[in-house]
Amino acid sequence: MGIVTSPAHSPAPSQIDPAPAILARDLRLTLGSGESAVEILKGLDLAVPLGQTLALLGPSGSGKSSLMAVLCGLERASSGTLQVAGQRFAGAEGKALGEDDLARARRGRIGVVLQAFHLLPTMTALENVATPLELAGMPQARERAEAELVAVGLGHRLSHYPAQLSGGEQQRVAIARALAPRPALVFADEPTGNLDAATGAAIVDLLFARRAEAGATLLIITHDESLARRCERVVTLADGRIASDVHA
Repeated sequence: MGIVTSPAHSPAPSQIDPAPAILARDLRLTLGSGESAVEILKGLDLAVPLGQTLALLGPSGSGKSSLMAVLCGLERASSGTLQVAGQRFAGAEGKALGEDDLARARRGRIGVVLQAFHLLPTMTALENVATPLELAGMPQARERAEAELVAVGLGHRLSHYPAQLSGGEQQRVAIARALAPRPALVFADEPTGNLDAATGAAIVDLLFARRAEAGATLLIITHDESLARRCERVVTLADGRIASDVHA
């Protein structure tokens, strides 16, 4: 199916910008230069309405993680245009924001949950969630962090360090950290990859529930087709291009 460019759902009351959450045109990513250059993304067009849940599928090497990295501002596009959460990440002239500008553009607007939890081992669960909020200058950072940890069922683990938490608990902290700033977009890259089936299912339920409460757009990379079917839309990549785009 073709790309849908108009929102399929009404935005949350706080989201009055009619623009899509993500709008990419002829998006390209090339790594290396000269004879060693490798084109990873090969001219993708993608529009994601506000509030949509989208699963990104494809074999290893198809460009899924690279696309997510570009969309969430962790990697700069080589060319094309890209607007994310109302911010222009790349322009028509092929110019992309610098790393500092990208960091500022995604701060508070984008939350990321990865397969590896990436918690700081010397910080408690509360500190892992509160510290990014404090660095971003958000008011009542510790109170907000505590409330988010309570919401993911970890109110009794606030003072525990990552090594004292199970894998599922660590991923709950990571979800709390991603959602505490109330971002417009949440990206998740194989969020259950390091978890057993039962724990993974509970984490997925939690991720979808917290996303719904926040009214955020969710883009999730997965190899799990049952997880993909929970999303409103499934985009499949192959060799750096969109091979299919199916709406539920």
